[in-house]
Parts: sequence; structure tokens; C-alpha cells
Amino acid sequence: MGRLGVDLYPLQPGVPLDRVETFGRFLGGSAANVAVAAARLGCRVALVSRTGADPFGAYLRRELAAFGVDARWVTEVADHPTPITFCEVFPPDDFPLYFYRRPRAPDLEIHPGESDLDAVRAARAFWATGTGLCAQPSRDATLEALAARSRAPHTVLDLDWRPVFWTGQDPRPYYEQALRHATVAVGNVDECEIATGARAPREAARALLDAGVTLAVVKQGPEGVLAVHRDGTEVRVPPLEVKVLNGLGAGDAFGGALCEGLLAGRPLEDTVRRANAAGALVATRLECSSAMPYGHEIDALLTTTGGTEVE
Repeated sequence: MGRLGVDLYPLQPGVPLDRVETFGRFLGGSAANVAVAAARLGCRVALVSRTGADPFGAYLRRELAAFGVDARWVTEVADHPTPITFCEVFPPDDFPLYFYRRPRAPDLEIHPGESDLDAVRAARAFWATGTGLCAQPSRDATLEALAARSRAPHTVLDLDWRPVFWTGQDPRPYYEQALRHATVAVGNVDECEIATGARAPREAARALLDAGVTLAVVKQGPEGVLAVHRDGTEVRVPPLEVKVLNGLGAGDAFGGALCEGLLAGRPLEDTVRRANAAGALVATRLECSSAMPYGHEIDALLTTTGGTEVE
């Protein structure tokens, strides 16, 4: 449940946006990318979001269907255009984003009382994003959906903090409310600090557990991933050595693979290692949604790298 839009990515890496001549059009948005990533790995997935009543909205629904994501709960908003996101691509670690979500993004127009809460309760996993908390009515609709789960596994909050969406607001109280309903929290160190006040990975994981979740996953970029379970299990997965082209979709690929691992009942270390590999694969590719890996690609990368730590 959450963000959906069109990504327009330059087909000329290393070129400033004002000089780019050609772009590729892709389905985008964090929640949508996670849905595609999970579908690529064999999960049966649906997305709850909204688009504008425009050609880009039609394109997104068509793309979701092509990726195997059920779009029945992706509805149109007459008054707001489908959002577009541009990026610049400067490998290995500089990927500025430019969000065009004005006057208001349709995915923030999900209202409480509109969601199919029976479907939300019945899902074996439910993924909500922090962006959905940044404005009303989406905030109340997101909290309503999370609360309807009654802390059923696997209720995941992707912290997904984008500062440009929170101008003049303190996000922490809303993250605290959402975490009370979640069983899994996922975020990078910046997002964990915004949500809990703790930045050091182990302290951030402990703060997320203290906030109510059962599993805390802290992504550390070049330092790998830390996952801590309430039962005391702690897993550290090192980064994989890959040549980065565009790191923007890596976290969403990680999320889709995390969902697949949780649903499959894999051991935590195996789940996090595979999710880490999924993110590494997408970082080697330009686009996000259509770059999401299949299971055999994850297997191949893990076979060839063996989890080698980057020096």
C-alpha cells in the first residue's frame, strides 16, 4: 500500500539532467516496486494505490498487470495528475531524485473507509510505507489498514522517509503510531534515526523492537544489513561486490525478496542474504521495476559471490 508513479530515467548515465536527451519510461514508486519484486519471486501480490485519470495512470495499471500485480485497488483521482519522478545517474553513489507530485499526488488521496479491510486482514503479508503517513487522508488510511491487521504476521512498515514530502512536519509521532501495529520494520540508518532517534545500527534495531515490532531490519548500504529478531536472533549480512549503475531500486528489490523469504518460512539469515542479493542485482541495472530479479538470478549471484565483503 503506497506510492505509485512514473519513473523517467536518463538513458545517458553520467549526464546532468539539463543535458540529457533521451529517457526511459518505467513503472515506479516504492510500494509498486516492492510489489513487482515480490511478484517476480512467485508471490501473489496486489497493490493499493491511486493514479491520476490520465494516460500515465492507464500506463501504470497496464504495467502492473504485465508484471503480475493485481491492480483492482489502484483507482483514479480526477483532480490530480499521475506523479512523475526524474533522476540523475552518477555511479556509483550519486542518484539525485526530482519528484513531480503537484499539486498533490493521487496516492496520498487514499481515504480511510475506502480500503478493502477484509482483503488487508486476509493477506499473508501486508506492506505499508512511511510516505503514506506524510499527509492526510493517506495517513489515517494507512494507520487504519495497519490496525486492521491486529499485529498479524507479516505486517511490514517500510520506513521509506523522503524529507521532501515532510516539509514543516515532525515525522516521528506518526512513525511511532504505525510501529505499534507492525511486526516488521525495514529502513536505512537515516530512516531509523528519523523514526526512533537512534542511528547506530544495533541501537536503531533495539529502538524498533522497543517500539513494538518483532523483526527489525536496518540497511547500511556499503556496510551490509543487520536484522534483529525479538527472540534474540541477530543476523549480519555483508554487502556483495557488484558494479553499481543505479542504486535507487535496490531497497525495493530487498523488500520484495524479504517478503518472499518471510512467506516461505526461510531462516532469517537466508532470507536477509537473498534480499541483500536482490538489491545488489538491481543496483547493477538502470531501471527499478523491470529490473527486479527472478529467483534463479539471485541464486546465481549468491553462488558466484558467496557473500564476499567489499573492502
